[in-house]
Amino acid sequence: MQAPTLLVDIDHRPAVSLDGAWHYIVDPYRNGWGDDPDKPNLNGYAKNAHFNGTDLVEYDFATSPVLQVPGDWNSQHDNLLLYEGLVWYEKDFSHQPKAGMRTFLHFGAANHRASVFVNDVHVCDHEGGFTPFDCEVTNVLKPEGNFVVVAVDDSRRPDTVPAMKTDWWNYGGLTRQVFLVDVPQSYVDDYSLQLRRGAGDQIEGYVHLVGSKAGSALTLRIPELNVDRESTVGEDGNAKFSFAPQGLVRWAPDHPKLYRIQIKAGEDHLDDDIGFRTVEVEGDRILLNGKPIFLRGINTHAEAPYRGGRAWSQQDADTLLGWVHELHGNFVRLAHYPHDEHMTREADKLGILVWSEVPTYWSIDWKGAHALESAKQQLSENIRRDHNKASVILWSVSNETPKSPERLIFLKALVDEAHAQDPTRLVTSALLTHMDGKTAILDDPLGASLDVLGSNEYIGWYNGKPEDAPLYTWQNPYNKPLIMSEWGGGAKSGLHGEINARFSEEMQAEIFKQQLAMLSKIPFLAGTTPWVLMDFRSPTRQLPNIQDFYNRKGVISNKGIKKKAFFVLQDYYAKLAH
Repeated sequence: MQAPTLLVDIDHRPAVSLDGAWHYIVDPYRNGWGDDPDKPNLNGYAKNAHFNGTDLVEYDFATSPVLQVPGDWNSQHDNLLLYEGLVWYEKDFSHQPKAGMRTFLHFGAANHRASVFVNDVHVCDHEGGFTPFDCEVTNVLKPEGNFVVVAVDDSRRPDTVPAMKTDWWNYGGLTRQVFLVDVPQSYVDDYSLQLRRGAGDQIEGYVHLVGSKAGSALTLRIPELNVDRESTVGEDGNAKFSFAPQGLVRWAPDHPKLYRIQIKAGEDHLDDDIGFRTVEVEGDRILLNGKPIFLRGINTHAEAPYRGGRAWSQQDADTLLGWVHELHGNFVRLAHYPHDEHMTREADKLGILVWSEVPTYWSIDWKGAHALESAKQQLSENIRRDHNKASVILWSVSNETPKSPERLIFLKALVDEAHAQDPTRLVTSALLTHMDGKTAILDDPLGASLDVLGSNEYIGWYNGKPEDAPLYTWQNPYNKPLIMSEWGGGAKSGLHGEINARFSEEMQAEIFKQQLAMLSKIPFLAGTTPWVLMDFRSPTRQLPNIQDFYNRKGVISNKGIKKKAFFVLQDYYAKLAH
């Protein structure tokens, strides 16, 4: 068994889709796994045996029900809504790779742990429910009669990231696209092209090749900029580039210019559409392309509009980001984990800036080596997938984590990892706010390591009354840009009352009005993302007839109905935009 890899820009390669109906078996007692919790029994369900009436076989995928992939199991069958644990998936497929090619099996995401078996062979494992992975299956495929079995386990554990408790639904399953991709023996697995800060229109980067000898030639073309460059592969597999094209138009929210790039390396070729821009900080301001920008944003979960369940499709991205545009927003925080790649692709096209986060959320096993390894892996996979997306300007390492010495060591390691892997972007975190009376102090020690401060506060909902918000003053001892990363209150769509009536649209709208009055007086505020774009499922929200397992802080209901607060925010952002 090999460790999985992650092929950058794989969504631009020709692929054979395995989406659609997969047979499944729910296995709460792990009967098909075996006695070793860390190693599957290959004579268990992974073997894909069939009941023939003679041999003793107590399962059969062929006669089991089906789940649709992509999709979580919770929202597809009522009896699985609250299920957490092990589910086995199986699909038969045909694939005829060309001679001399290598084949990878791609998973957009599998929540949370996945073990993959092809034709009785254990090909790879992956942990982390929101990042993609690719398993090489070249040597296990047959000319016909192939099958894949995937054991997906979304059990919550104290040593994982996230850990035991979150304020979102633990949607289990193969939640994003699955497909096969063929590549040559020598192929591009990663590349990065970035506009260098403070160096005019100088573009720098690399293309990484697997299976290529040092000295091999590689060509990079950007036809619209008349760029046609050749480089050679070094001992590390990288071919490096540095050039300053004439006539470059920088990517920005009001002009999200994308260029088609073409990479040719031997028998492999890879195309992509990317933009070029710079992002940096100067004192307490965020600079995009060297100019200050105010981030008019909002949070969103990867909750599918209208149908519910985990968002994964182009239509989901169109709807969610379309609402951001309708708000006159130029920024979105993808909470609290990496979202489907359709979201960042669409953000690139629409000119919506992105805060991208890994699920180091609330309480984590700060002292545990496994938790830190998992967090670093998910961060690395998130950066690798999206480091050519011009829309992504912020990597976030955590959300609302209580202060402790162990937590600080853990999170600083993630900050250092993000800076090392991508020095062209900014690193942030959504921090808890220290309140001293009516003074809010941004003094979390993690702030010293961040480029941009994020602050979560719920004045008017969890703390005080809505009219208290404008009375607060804010102190910023780090003199860094601040994004007010969460604020707001709950409202059930269609529930009306006085401005102090909990869960009424009127109270939510009043909180927004008072919060915006406070925010407008903070001189070092560089942006804001109220909580949240759309109502989303959460097992912690149990008030009958109002919450019903939904966090109701959305400015839009889960059925797409806009609440009064939506229009308050829309009006505020319209004035800022114009």
